[in-house]
Amino acid sequence: MARAATATINLNAIRHNYRLAKSVAPEQQALAIIKANAYGHGAIDVANALSDDADGFGVACIEEAVELRQAGIDLPILLLEGFFSADELPLISELNLWCAVHSLEQIEIIAQTELPKSITIWLKMDSGMHRLGISHDKYNAAFQKLSTLAQVESVVLMSHFSSADEPELCTTAKQIKVFDDTTKHLNAPVSLANSAATLEFTDARRNWQRPGIMLYGASPFCAPQALADQLQPALTLSSEIIAVREIQPGESVGYSATWTSDTATRVGTVAIGYADGYPRHAKSGTPVLVNGHKSNIIGRVSMDMLCVDLTDIPDAGVGSYVELWGENLLATEIAHHCDTISYTLFTGITRRVHKKYI
Repeated sequence: MARAATATINLNAIRHNYRLAKSVAPEQQALAIIKANAYGHGAIDVANALSDDADGFGVACIEEAVELRQAGIDLPILLLEGFFSADELPLISELNLWCAVHSLEQIEIIAQTELPKSITIWLKMDSGMHRLGISHDKYNAAFQKLSTLAQVESVVLMSHFSSADEPELCTTAKQIKVFDDTTKHLNAPVSLANSAATLEFTDARRNWQRPGIMLYGASPFCAPQALADQLQPALTLSSEIIAVREIQPGESVGYSATWTSDTATRVGTVAIGYADGYPRHAKSGTPVLVNGHKSNIIGRVSMDMLCVDLTDIPDAGVGSYVELWGENLLATEIAHHCDTISYTLFTGITRRVHKKYI
């Protein structure tokens, strides 16, 4: 390996985080959400690591599910966005996939499609997020229609929260009430809780939890939270110093001279940039660790490189280890400096960053 940019993924941390999700409702089940290549961590590797623990997996689309089946993953897999066209349904049936349904039109398509064997449907209600889902006033009729179809083996009731990561708001409680008022006469398993609701809202923990971001060790909350504080970061993004130089007061670093030194400064150039997935909009002052010591970015992030201040780390030089985020520097902290969220940091890591599994 020539270039040092590396994403080191701790599979034991992912196992720990899944078990934490299960521990809050041990009598219930949990789908490990591994869409978007397991949030950038590698879907096949993560699925294999969780194969002895997980009750099933959640992905966005059939392409992601096919990849897992071809890799030998035989646990239940839910298509969270459902199907996009009728020709997917026979393959969904053949691969024994579970499928979300979020519109009345999809139910009609299922009714008109001959399938090799019946499938499990997760019927999604729009309880207030207004992104996908059947409205609450049409939900019971949709459930009854699905229940009569020979193509349908069973139905799980589901919804999705818009603001569970903001527990100080009353939004989640309102959504739960809409869901419960609508479904009180329906006899079927229920799935409501994403990561934030799994960690925070006891009344959202139903038959199936859907932990996602928490599996990878990032808290969905802005403030400390007792359970979230027990998560273990699973991905460390690192590289090395490849050059060092001294600059004088008044000299600038990087494109467009966005940062200018007030004093004599020792500058280290790191082999990582936005083409690797490190965000270009990271501000000067965004923290990094060099040989375990706190430093920060200076100047604009380039495609392949960024610069850090080594003035107070005299032993750092070419070859010094740089942690961009991970076990010792939380991705949520970096995301805050970049005006984004940890989800985008993880999923933005590109293929030229070496993946190392431990």
